[in-house]
Amino acid sequence: MNPFLNRKYIVGGIFGLIILIFILRLFFLQIIDQSYKSSASNNVLRYVTQYPARGLIYDRNGQLLVYNEAAYDLMILPNQMAEFDTNQLSSLLNLTKEEIKQRLTKAKRYSRYKPSIFEKQISAETYAPLQEKLFMYKGFFTQTRTLRRYPEKTAAHVLGYVGEVNDNITKNDSYYNSGDYIGISGVEKFYEDVLRGKKGVEIYLVDVHNRIKGNYKKGRYDTAAVHGANIVLTLDAKLQAYGELLMTNKIGGIVAIEPSTGEILTLVSSPTYNPELLIGRERTVNYRKLKNDTLKPLFDRPLMAQYPPGSTFKTMNALIGLQEQIITTATTYPCLHGYYAGNFYMACHNHKNNLNLIESIQHSCNAWYANEFRAILDHTKYGSFENAYETWRNYVLSFGFGKKLGIDLPNEKMGYIPSISYYNRVYGEGRIRSLNIISMAIGQGELLMTPIQMANMTAIISNKGYYFAPHVIKKLPEKFNEKLMPYMVQRFSKIDTTYFDPIIEGMSLVINGLDGGTARNAKIKGIEVCGKTGTAQNPHGADHSIFIAFAPRENPQIAIAVYVENGGFGGTWAAPIASLMIEEYLTDTITRTWYQDYIINANLLNVSKKE
Repeated sequence: MNPFLNRKYIVGGIFGLIILIFILRLFFLQIIDQSYKSSASNNVLRYVTQYPARGLIYDRNGQLLVYNEAAYDLMILPNQMAEFDTNQLSSLLNLTKEEIKQRLTKAKRYSRYKPSIFEKQISAETYAPLQEKLFMYKGFFTQTRTLRRYPEKTAAHVLGYVGEVNDNITKNDSYYNSGDYIGISGVEKFYEDVLRGKKGVEIYLVDVHNRIKGNYKKGRYDTAAVHGANIVLTLDAKLQAYGELLMTNKIGGIVAIEPSTGEILTLVSSPTYNPELLIGRERTVNYRKLKNDTLKPLFDRPLMAQYPPGSTFKTMNALIGLQEQIITTATTYPCLHGYYAGNFYMACHNHKNNLNLIESIQHSCNAWYANEFRAILDHTKYGSFENAYETWRNYVLSFGFGKKLGIDLPNEKMGYIPSISYYNRVYGEGRIRSLNIISMAIGQGELLMTPIQMANMTAIISNKGYYFAPHVIKKLPEKFNEKLMPYMVQRFSKIDTTYFDPIIEGMSLVINGLDGGTARNAKIKGIEVCGKTGTAQNPHGADHSIFIAFAPRENPQIAIAVYVENGGFGGTWAAPIASLMIEEYLTDTITRTWYQDYIINANLLNVSKKE
């Protein structure tokens, strides 16, 4: 055999194998492996997310509360970057060289092939000179965003704010990507799916200088962004601003409700803050300042602060006593400047002795309610103290206490109505007695309620037994109307309608009684206001001033609760604030301007603390 012939076959086989390897490799690269194609496309195509403008927010009268203003994000694609003038970019963006270096490193760590934000929320003033020189920065481009603006600078806690999504959100919701914005609090959070709209995308052809040369395939594959839906709130912007003004230099909250609908007219948390502090590039710095403020301006007091209701709760105990037929309107109890039971003494202020039910509300007699509360809990018809207490507690719960009312805002607290099991843990099984918890007769002890719960109780009294869950949304686009359904359901307390009339009469005399009442300074000419004062003991400082009211007496248009921390007696600060709010809402005019100025100029932030 010729040895050269075998060598020829071997060499030919080697070349054939090499050719086969090249063919297979080319097939893999061109057909199977898309990375090179993707890389090539990324060098000529730019995918720019089109962010929709968020929906606008209006008050009940059509006044604009939140709108949008254009801003720009500077984006970066690390794999398209080239050397650039760091000094110039530093000057354009007002960043240090070190900050630029850190952001470049962060972008590369995120992805070399996906765009990420290099500098967010650039103003129109900064954007103009940057855009002129952007062709010099290969791998950089801008995309349009929007910032929220607040023409009235009020209702910060209700409106809430928008912020960047975190990793937890992007992992659990495919709609959001890193760098997207989302409602963080308030209406912005609760109605995020309504306000956010729908993102779109535009695909552009870019040249070697990173300049856009036109739409890819004439925009065939683009998708348009869909503007977020506009919403209308129940708030009265003018009344909201007035409430915030009256609460200047005071700590507490105001909640006003339209009784017939449950619509919230105003929700004031004080101290408050300018909502524009939490937008733009300074949001993080401002948020930190607000969070560290000792007065806690970020704390939403109407929904989250849990206070004892004080003497405003006497209306609740009176209703329970009537419903259970433990008392009548003619029932009287003695008051010798307080209530005595063995070594126990509960003080009361000066008024005539042996008041009936209506007078007990008018003059807020502690002794009357101590006697009545014990008469309920110690009555033999219940068979045991435990049964009596649970009967009493169920009535209280039916007014929305001890649970969330379901307002369409985040972070609502439940308050606290202790159960019998709680007292069994504290005192021992079956050892609790009415005298142990007698402070609850006058709204003290373990009772805790939020201002919105107290306003809701006031609305129930004005409606003689029913309420609608308090809410801040008035109008939504038709496709979102199912979100309104929970607030159209009429809810009833366990008290019969007939028992509310004497309570309302007593609340009217609190303000309009010829022989005096605890809130005569809340009287408004031409309007019959019905109210109840409260003073809540505070172990950390001066007592809290509380007042609930509704007006007018017939066909009430507004129910209100005011809570002023360290304000002393209910009639001192809370009552006049509520009265001015009612007058403003019902008449659109303040006749007692001297009183208004006195309230506005009062500073209660420096009330001395108890030792």
